Amino acid sequence: MPLFITQGRFTPDAVKGMLANPENREEAVGQFFAKSGGKLLGYYMTFGEYDFLVVSEGPYEDAAISAIVAIAGGGVSHLKTTLAMSSSDMKNAFAKAGPIAASFKAAGVKT
Repeated sequence: MPLFITQGRFTPDAVKGMLANPENREEAVGQFFAKSGGKLLGYYMTFGEYDFLVVSEGPYEDAAISAIVAIAGGGVSHLKTTLAMSSSDMKNAFAKAGPIAASFKAAGVKT
């Protein structure tokens, strides 16, 4: 299944709410992914540009995207999602792309 890495920030209102009522959001986030057909693999709090990092998987991109969009409506902003592949999957992609790339003519190049 495709893997997705999502980073985001909490809104100021969400931070105020968590200060007033501390909670572990991992279970709620995991339920969102399960409802969309995906699975939460990891939920981490981070420091710096983003407040959290989520690692998830889904049977297809729409599952992860629908969960991420739903989460965005609940106190988070600045979401950034990246599709992640294992090195084995990438090796297979390079093997398939090699013959195709060899026959590709870049724009402006004379043969």
